[in-house]
Amino acid sequence: MAPVTATFTPLRRPYRLVGRLRHALSLRKQRLALAALDDHLLADIGLSREDALAEASLPLWDAPGHWVNQARPAAQFFRFSDRNA
Repeated sequence: MAPVTATFTPLRRPYRLVGRLRHALSLRKQRLALAALDDHLLADIGLSREDALAEASLPLWDAPGHWVNQARPAAQFFRFSDRNA
């Protein structure tokens, strides 16, 4: 059985930028969908119309810290390969 090694491959800046842009656009889409909910649906999740509109008006870069600082899976940082292949 051949040994399996892990080679560190740093993320390239353009890929990180594209990922952050996709995340920001997804966040914006979710906020607009929240603002479009009816009052009775907002009440079901414990929000008022004012809360939903306030959330929808936040800028793209204003995301909760636990969304931004999520740990990335190891597969994103390491490329596993068989040395004898």
